[in-house]
Amino acid sequence: MSNRALCRDASHAGSWYTASGPQLSAQLDGWLSQAQTSKRPARAIIAPHAGYTYCGSCAAHAYKQVDPSITRRVFILGPSHHVALSRCALSTVDIYRTPLYDLHIDQKVYGELWKTGMFERMSMQTDEDEHSIEMHLPYTAKAMESHKDEFTIVPVLVGALSESKEQEFGKLFSKYLADPSNLFVISSDFCHWGQRFRYTYYDESQGEIYRSIENLDRMGMSIIEQLDPVPFSNYLKKYHNTICGRHPIGVLLNAATELRRNGVNMSFSFLNYAQSSQCRSWQDSSVSYAAGALVVH
Repeated sequence: MSNRALCRDASHAGSWYTASGPQLSAQLDGWLSQAQTSKRPARAIIAPHAGYTYCGSCAAHAYKQVDPSITRRVFILGPSHHVALSRCALSTVDIYRTPLYDLHIDQKVYGELWKTGMFERMSMQTDEDEHSIEMHLPYTAKAMESHKDEFTIVPVLVGALSESKEQEFGKLFSKYLADPSNLFVISSDFCHWGQRFRYTYYDESQGEIYRSIENLDRMGMSIIEQLDPVPFSNYLKKYHNTICGRHPIGVLLNAATELRRNGVNMSFSFLNYAQSSQCRSWQDSSVSYAAGALVVH
C-alpha cells in the first residue's frame, strides 16, 4: 500500500444531491431544524438512501438523534443494488469524499473485520456505483460536524444474506454495537410500489392504494421495533414487501437480539414516515421512507 491515500469520489453529488458544499450544508441544516430530538443518543438509526429532494426531510428525524460528542465511529451498512453479493464487502479506499469534508475509513476496525474471513472487497467501480452508503455520508458529516476530526467511518456493503448469515454478521457486529462510542447507520428505503418495481400488493380494505402501502410499511416498522429477526423474516416471506435494506436491518435485529440475550436493555422507535408520492391508480409508483432510532438504556 502506497502512502498516498485512496479516495472514493462523491459520485452521486450533482444528481442525487447538490454538489455545492455550502448549499448542501444549508439544506441539511434546514431539514434537521424541523426534526425533534427525542431518542438521544442513538446507538443505531435506520434512514433512507434516496435522492435528498425525496427523503432528505425524513432522514433528518433519524440523524437528529445522533450525539456527536460521544460518537467516535460510524458504521454504515448499506444494501448492494448493482452486484450479486452473498456476504458483506469492505471498501478498498481510505477516504470517502463528500461536498462537506472528507470522511476517513477506520482501518483498525477494517483489519479486525477482514481477519474474520467473513468479508470480501468491493471493487472501486462497485464502490462508486453504489448509492446506499454514499447517501448517508453528507448526513453523517453534518451530524458529526462539531467533532469532525474525531471520528472515523466503517462502510459495509451488505449482500443478499441468508437468515443464518444475518445471524452470523449480527453476532459479529453486536460487540461493536455494545460500545457507546459507535453509531450504526442502517441504510434502507421501505416499500417500492408499482409496476416498474414489479410489486403491486393492495389491500382494498385500507382504501386508496397509498393507504394500503402505508399500512403494510407500518406493519413492518412495528415488527422491527420488537428487535426480533424472526417475526421480521416471517413478515417479509408473507408480504414480500420491497424493503431494499432488509438484510442490513436483519443484521441489526440479530445484533440487538445478541445484546439483549446478554442483558442489555434497548428500544427502537420509528420517528417519521413518508412516501415519494401518493399512489391512487395502477399506473402510479412510489417509494416509502422511514426514519428511526435505537437507544440503549
